Amino acid sequence: MDLLDKIIEAKRKEIAEARKSRTISELQAMIADSPRPRSLPEAILNNPPGIIAEIKRRSPSAGEIRPGLDREGILKLSRLYTAGGAAALSILTEAQFFGGSAEDLAAVKQETRLPVLMKDFILDECQLFFARAIGADSILLIARILEDAQLRMFLQQGRELGFEPLVEVHNREELARAIKAGAVLIGINNRDLKTLKTDLAVTRSLLPGIPADRVVISESGIKTREEIEILWSLGARGFLIGESLLTARDPAKKLGELIGKNR
Repeated sequence: MDLLDKIIEAKRKEIAEARKSRTISELQAMIADSPRPRSLPEAILNNPPGIIAEIKRRSPSAGEIRPGLDREGILKLSRLYTAGGAAALSILTEAQFFGGSAEDLAAVKQETRLPVLMKDFILDECQLFFARAIGADSILLIARILEDAQLRMFLQQGRELGFEPLVEVHNREELARAIKAGAVLIGINNRDLKTLKTDLAVTRSLLPGIPADRVVISESGIKTREEIEILWSLGARGFLIGESLLTARDPAKKLGELIGKNR
């Protein structure tokens, strides 16, 4: 069993336990009077180069990314990224492998005016309602771990809840499935979830096959302004960036460099 299989197995158990403690009807009641989600596509297109600044404590590929990153540290980063020109924020809520939590996202949502993407492993419709209940403005749907029918259903359900999901792909087959399902926001993950290897050539190779009316976000492995400029010239309109910001001595300064403010 590889790492992705382990994550999915653990997530299925987590979902089964969650369904025992809260029903979809209860989640619907929680979101009945909630404000409408902020638009992630609009935020990306209106704030070039559309950087989605990601906050996470650790990852299977990098281990502990920013040691000692507690809740207050997460809130401080969210304020820095908001003030520094990020188009949106991404918060890892997966606990076992990434050290995240729903409470992290809910707390950040109270601190920022930016759209907040919930990044997790979505396998069940109850997670969409839960995302909305904790304040997420969008969710990540990973094509590799979903059947075609699930992908279509979750896209439709997300839109009914008021947000546009980000559909993540890594190869041509997954891209074709995402386009067929009607994905508007398409994230190209440069990291292979099976091997954890990262290659920006993945974005370069997939961009030509994406219709012009979709919003493309390049994810993982982006470290320099030059890389952003190259991918932008090829058609990417957003960039999900985590580790190069989180490992920087001065994350706010690094964000400025990536946006192009510090030239």
